[in-house]
Amino acid sequence: MSRPDPLPGSGSDRPPAGRPAAPWAARPGLVVPILVLLAAAAAGLQYARGRAYEARPVAQTVLYVPSGAALQRVALSFDSALADLYWMRAVQHYGRTRRAAAAGRYELLQPLLEIVTTLDPRFDVAYRLGAILLAEAHPHGPGRPDQAVALLEKGLRARPGRWQYLHDIGFVHYWWLQDYETAAHWFERASEAPGAPWWLRSLAADTLVRGGDRRGSRALWRQVYGTADNPWLRAEAERRLLQLDALDEIDAYTAAVDRFARRTGRPPSAWAELLPDGQVGPLDPAGHPYTLQRGAGVVSVAPESPLFPLPAGPGATAP
Repeated sequence: MSRPDPLPGSGSDRPPAGRPAAPWAARPGLVVPILVLLAAAAAGLQYARGRAYEARPVAQTVLYVPSGAALQRVALSFDSALADLYWMRAVQHYGRTRRAAAAGRYELLQPLLEIVTTLDPRFDVAYRLGAILLAEAHPHGPGRPDQAVALLEKGLRARPGRWQYLHDIGFVHYWWLQDYETAAHWFERASEAPGAPWWLRSLAADTLVRGGDRRGSRALWRQVYGTADNPWLRAEAERRLLQLDALDEIDAYTAAVDRFARRTGRPPSAWAELLPDGQVGPLDPAGHPYTLQRGAGVVSVAPESPLFPLPAGPGATAP
């Protein structure tokens, strides 16, 4: 009668009948050193691989396929989904660069927008908000109104006669280039496009008369807000309108500072010298306290406010 194999946990260390003993079973003292050597070898291989294939920053690898046309050929029927993905990358690239301690060059913004609008030529927000992001002055944007105009002209080639793009090209010339004659020309072209609203008919003439003043700038941003068909562009227009409101308020507080300085012979050192008891300081339209520069009496929005920095070109001038 054959003897049965020992039960697990019976204390016997003999292998089952017919099975050879594992090498480490006979010499258990080798197990730990072998594991240590294997771990060291794996770490060495990983280090050597890292030296040979250094990881690249995401910003350098995001455009492995820099051509929208090339992506179209491999996207099959997923062009719109891929355009959405690249649009989010464009917005994230802009946001991360703007939040950086020293804002960079936004070098991927225009190529990403080019890819988006090639994959989906009817991607309205990519043209309209993308143009605003491109035109924004450094360090809060790349400061490329020329690229903004080129992007909108690409939109016009995809959708000829779309008055919103004609209007936006004029707006780039108005707000960022301060070229009011060219802006008026584009506003007039927009007024002649099919389906253009009635107010475009007088916008060209008003631009030539009031180009650069705050009333004209406010009217233009209200029109952008009213015609925006997406939350991204509407939020940006709302922020610009709040900036113009802040400029109006700063004018009023600056006048109070000047009156105080004429009366006392010095600028106020704190808001408490200008405001009634209990008021620490006035808030800007976004809910952040205005700053009052000690010793100079200069009123401005705080750097942490979403309204910072205020416009220095059109809109900075009061009517």
